[in-house]
Amino acid sequence: MALRLIPHIHRATHRIGMHIAGLDDPSVNQAEAHVLAHLASAGESTIGQVHRAFGHKRSTLTSILDRLEERRLIARTSDERDRRTFVVSLTKSGRAAARRVTHHLEAFERRALQAAAPADVRAFLRVLERFEVEDGE
Repeated sequence: MALRLIPHIHRATHRIGMHIAGLDDPSVNQAEAHVLAHLASAGESTIGQVHRAFGHKRSTLTSILDRLEERRLIARTSDERDRRTFVVSLTKSGRAAARRVTHHLEAFERRALQAAAPADVRAFLRVLERFEVEDGE
């Protein structure tokens, strides 16, 4: 059977990356932009929560967070309830960068969905959720 969805998902992901590269702040790459947008939406999160949101390898996520922290866009602090756990939060400049990223992505998504029927979007989201289920179960 020929691949039916993955080539389209791959191209869409590539287009999203190209769109992010068009931001006024080219120093934020695709992975960093998604983490900023996630933190803007979810609020401060443990590293484990960020990991679950994206599924990056731990070493990849650490590199992303290191770069964001070096640029003072995020802060990592020990969780007051469990000092073995680190909490990631946006700094003041991180909130500003996250707003720019979020507005940029929202406009892109809005344009992409203009001609899509709400029922089609819901069906598409259900299909995408199947890709997120571990081991396809």
